[in-house]
Amino acid sequence: MADRLSVEARSRLMSKVGGKNTAPERAVRRAAHAAGLRFRVHRRDLPGTPDIVFPKYRVAVFVHGCFWHGHGCAKGRLPKSRTEYWVPKIAANRERDAAKRAALEAAGWRVLTVWQCEIGRAEDVAARLDAFLRGKESDRQPDLTSV
Repeated sequence: MADRLSVEARSRLMSKVGGKNTAPERAVRRAAHAAGLRFRVHRRDLPGTPDIVFPKYRVAVFVHGCFWHGHGCAKGRLPKSRTEYWVPKIAANRERDAAKRAALEAAGWRVLTVWQCEIGRAEDVAARLDAFLRGKESDRQPDLTSV
């Protein structure tokens, strides 16, 4: 199926997609705050500038959009058109994510990835954050070998 927008219109639209303060990120922050958890956002002094940081626990949280970071869920499906562009783009994003995680872990931080599709009820998000902060849950990482 052909794109309903011209190349210029699609480019303008995609350029407006932000990288900070996204709706999923705000939902996770709202849930954490409502649960009484205190945090910092976008700490530039840490590798990869994590979306949410819990300094007390040395935990960094990345909130990933399923499409942009190549999650294996329905929201993370690759487009059927222009695969020559999207496959390397998503693969590069995933490689960059892995490098950020490795740098943070090497610096002594624990890293949690929250995917857009996992954000549902605020209570569930807060419970997952709380369990991770207290060391009762480990981060489940997707298979990064296939895109």
